[in-house]
Amino acid sequence: MEGGIDRRSLLRGVGAVGCAAVLPGLLGTATAAAQPGATPFDLHFEVTHKFRPFDLIAPRFTQYDSAIGALTTLGTLISTGVRPRAPFGSVLVEVQGVDGPGAVVAGLAGGGTSVLGTVDPSAGRATIEVTAGGTTTVVKTAEVRVSGAFRMAVVVNENAVTVLVDTTGTGTAWQPVVTERDRVRALVDLRVPAVLGKLDYSYGGRGTGSVRLGRVRAGYYGQAGVRDPHVVQHADGKPYIRDGKLYLTMTNAGLGFFQQAHWAVWTLDLADPSKLEQVAVLFFARDGVVVGDHAGQIVYDDRTRRFILLMSSWGDFDFRGVHVRHTTTTANVLSGVHVLSTERLALPTSVSSWDPALTRVDGRWRLAFVESEAQQPSFIFHPALAVGPPGADYADSLSLVGADTTVDQTEGTIIQRVGRQWYVFASDGDAREYPVYDLAMRKLGTLDAPYGTNIPHPVLLPVGRDWVMITFDGTQYAESVLGYGGHGDLVVMRSTG
Repeated sequence: MEGGIDRRSLLRGVGAVGCAAVLPGLLGTATAAAQPGATPFDLHFEVTHKFRPFDLIAPRFTQYDSAIGALTTLGTLISTGVRPRAPFGSVLVEVQGVDGPGAVVAGLAGGGTSVLGTVDPSAGRATIEVTAGGTTTVVKTAEVRVSGAFRMAVVVNENAVTVLVDTTGTGTAWQPVVTERDRVRALVDLRVPAVLGKLDYSYGGRGTGSVRLGRVRAGYYGQAGVRDPHVVQHADGKPYIRDGKLYLTMTNAGLGFFQQAHWAVWTLDLADPSKLEQVAVLFFARDGVVVGDHAGQIVYDDRTRRFILLMSSWGDFDFRGVHVRHTTTTANVLSGVHVLSTERLALPTSVSSWDPALTRVDGRWRLAFVESEAQQPSFIFHPALAVGPPGADYADSLSLVGADTTVDQTEGTIIQRVGRQWYVFASDGDAREYPVYDLAMRKLGTLDAPYGTNIPHPVLLPVGRDWVMITFDGTQYAESVLGYGGHGDLVVMRSTG
């Protein structure tokens, strides 16, 4: 598949068995009351699917496609005339060859400002350069070995710029060769709408030789992996399903740390969980910039006919705290590209918070979240639960029900009903287990489910008479070049009990 890894080749643990065979009843209507006498401790999960979504351009979100068989450029930078609404975009270039001294160039440019990546085969060098205020600065250089035909990509994630190459010619074996964030940010801030709004996707050649190009595509960045899944749901906890497809949000891993990630809406085909499709991209405006806050939840409130969005402020994380933000809208955030203004959610805590989970139970909004009293020298965090007054809105006068302060590596809070009772689920990275709490935040036990790497969130979903659990792991992408943050694989389990 162009620009990504073929998901079918990455399915693990099920071999050639069809998803309908290993997940019977998944096409039924999801209902938490299918087994009214069940408890979480009657469920016994096994992994059925594990695969890695990877796309440098999200398939539905291509903004430019040259559709040109071949183009020879000599010292020319071509503007596409299109640009992203947030600093999360990619330019993918098919290079048919470079004759003589010359380099392939791609990135964002316009109005005397540019952020570009280059690959020079004859010099064996890749660079990232920024032009601002009439001065061009090469902020980072790395060795690269390519010849003949190859593919090149330049990806912008927030203020991080990464140059990748694929020498296989397939577009499925992208390898990053150079990346830089801080020195780019020192010269230009791509998060500022007045700056980004002048920059078009651009590409071309440079030098005295001729650069022969094939197809060029540009569009919104996809993901190097996914994490933090959370089912899109109605206020009463019922999952949002249309035409047999479950809607869920996930954090799209960027090419680097937390700021390089962003939030997206996906659909998962309940008849075939390997059919995962991104259908919306969500960005957030706050403090004069547009960022990729993520790790949250979308709730559709049928009473008010609005979407409630809650997210964690990881989009500008710099080890000085995290908090939960929120907004509401009547726009269809389950499709398309959205930039939404948000504000801080008043939670009953004096420390950092993230991973919000919201459900209306017995006429009162319950909001589970994570409290974190420290991010340095190491993270310390635990699950908590807040509740609002009867009849109040979700953000009004929340009070603390309780928190499990006996743990300090536990996050991924989820509110879900099993049988007749509601529970709070979480993930304990130290104990390598999924603790289960009641709505008074008393620990009742743990889920019987495999625990992978990282801190996988236990997203439980009742489907027909079965239960499915959607989570992720900590498998990194190109960590030696990009550092931590480019994880993980999507993991799907099913209850066998």
